[in-house]
Amino acid sequence: MQTILIADDEEGLRKLLADYFEVNGYLVLTAKNGHEALLQVEKQPDIILLDINMPEFNGLELCKKIRSFVSCPILFLTARVDDADIISGFQAGGDDYIQKPFSIHELGARVEAHLRREMRNQKKTTVRFKDDLVIDYSERALYCNDIPIHLAKKEFDIVELLSTHPGMVFDKERIYERIWGAEGEGDSSVIAEHIRRIRSKMKEHGCENKVETVWGVGYKWPK
Repeated sequence: MQTILIADDEEGLRKLLADYFEVNGYLVLTAKNGHEALLQVEKQPDIILLDINMPEFNGLELCKKIRSFVSCPILFLTARVDDADIISGFQAGGDDYIQKPFSIHELGARVEAHLRREMRNQKKTTVRFKDDLVIDYSERALYCNDIPIHLAKKEFDIVELLSTHPGMVFDKERIYERIWGAEGEGDSSVIAEHIRRIRSKMKEHGCENKVETVWGVGYKWPK
């Protein structure tokens, strides 16, 4: 089953499209603003329908933010008809431009066409977004403002452990055991130094620190 993300601030249109694509066999994700859409993108939809005019940040801004890390087709939904706006949509990384009001059956046909093309050469990856930070777990890569942050293997292992369990507190001993294994030769005191390096690299790239200290307990990644 293929997954479609519908991001539009018009509740009636979201429901109409969600019902249509569910009936046609899609798993449907929805979002009413840019922030919700960014969170839903983490679920790796196969195609995105993106309204240009959304609160918090608009569809063009969202498309620019995710395009370097999301390869799936992005189709803009908008009432805008100006050529400059259409060009802006494609320059932001969009693949198609659907003008409102539109025929829902035409939209469905376009979605199917884009998905057929995408299936010919599609590579999935797992990414998580947090403000200007992007974690690509498949490539074991970290980006801040689209710039790669080079982490050593154990440093990325720590980021992966904490970020995949947001809000959960890990003490140094537990982190050491999970990363180095029960047979690791050393002690948990190395955790503090690794986390210092992670924070330093994030700061160097202008990225907000995401590894929080819970005093007297351990470390956590914010929800």
